Amino acid sequence: MSISIDHLTKRFGKFTAVDDVSIEIPTGSVFGLLGPNGAGKTSTFKCMLGLAAPTSGTVRFDGKSLQPQTFEHLACVPERSALYEWMTAAEHLEMQKRAFKRYNEKRADELMQLFSLDPRKRVRAMSKGMRTALSVVLAFAIEPQTMVLDEPTSGLDPVNQRSVLKLIIDASAQGTTIVLSSHQIGQVERAADHIAVLKGGRIALAGAVDDLKAESKIVEAIFESDTAALNGLSSDARITRVEKTGRILRLTVSAGSDQLAGQLTSMGAQSVRIVDLNLEDIFLNAVDGGQTADIVEQV
Repeated sequence: MSISIDHLTKRFGKFTAVDDVSIEIPTGSVFGLLGPNGAGKTSTFKCMLGLAAPTSGTVRFDGKSLQPQTFEHLACVPERSALYEWMTAAEHLEMQKRAFKRYNEKRADELMQLFSLDPRKRVRAMSKGMRTALSVVLAFAIEPQTMVLDEPTSGLDPVNQRSVLKLIIDASAQGTTIVLSSHQIGQVERAADHIAVLKGGRIALAGAVDDLKAESKIVEAIFESDTAALNGLSSDARITRVEKTGRILRLTVSAGSDQLAGQLTSMGAQSVRIVDLNLEDIFLNAVDGGQTADIVEQV
């Protein structure tokens, strides 16, 4: 199921949480929606799921607006638990079984065992990680065509985090469309093929992960002391971000990485290497607008 978000805007009074956001999410992709706290991710999800009415703009699933029957094929793991405190895990599963025609009881049992969840335990007695795991079980048990996952590994230990990522990747491989938000950027990098970065409710950056990584390189240099002059690197248009931590200088460059590496060597760098960007680098460059050498020299 494809998702089309077209000029979505959501205001709460005078505050604009989502500002003219347009995103195309192809069927079967894992789409990472990233951003700092307050960037508009959760408000976007609420508009997608009908939990908040857009001020303007549209969200369409396979070209159609959200309808009651859409939820037969759509599952959600919210950032905050939506489970009922007084109910057991088994009762939640029974409720899911009665509500969704696609509910797969065998699959649900397998997932309960995967996360070592006790079906007799009531939600109020569960840890944060257990609640997240149960929410994941309920979502994947209905074998949806579309999933909206907001921090789906929150509170989970590393082993169970890996299990959730594997579930996401496997579901995508079978054609499920997944929209994923997480502050664990490394997890998004493992799973997502496309991303959008929100900043102040607007899209700061969007594209295929591989394409975004290919656009820039990191040139990293280590100097003998932490007082090495930057010799006007801030004026080089090829440099989009400069980070200096003690003796280590990292330049994010859009072109000419080999030439800049040679320049750093001539400036006295003891070692220089060129590395590919990871998703965290791309995210930081998008949300802080690029940090210049002049700023670094003042730190």
